[in-house]
Amino acid sequence: MGFFIPSGTDNEWGTQKMSDRPDLSRSLEQLDGQIWGDPPPSATGLVKAVHALRRRPIGTLNATELARLIGQDVGIPWLLPLSLNLLAETAPHQAAGGFYDDDLLSAVLTRAPATWAAHPELVREVEHVLSSLGEISSYIQDDVNTFLRAKRGR
Repeated sequence: MGFFIPSGTDNEWGTQKMSDRPDLSRSLEQLDGQIWGDPPPSATGLVKAVHALRRRPIGTLNATELARLIGQDVGIPWLLPLSLNLLAETAPHQAAGGFYDDDLLSAVLTRAPATWAAHPELVREVEHVLSSLGEISSYIQDDVNTFLRAKRGR
């Protein structure tokens, strides 16, 4: 993936349960206890951004930043439930012609099938979001179909 993760750490979820309500004033570094430090000077913009976002309180992350982190499988135990809450709040507005963030929904939908198998309560939340949407854009329909196939394979 290209991320600089210091040796001796991993990107595992450890004992964090997805249903826990994290302290939104804490950063991913504080929540997972892993200090990645600064990326190498030759790191890509994406790697630098992810390192910087890990230091920010998770409650300050916007939809684009959440999508970026989730799309790279960073902070999943904390950010996936947070993102589902955001998507559930904004889904009803989509039908009324408001803004809906397909990038965040796509990042959520495209997590590994093992994520959904391990956390069926989150599958129900995703299904609720999908049922709340008036229309699914063609841009994201493949992601929805893949998620639905993976869900059936549980």
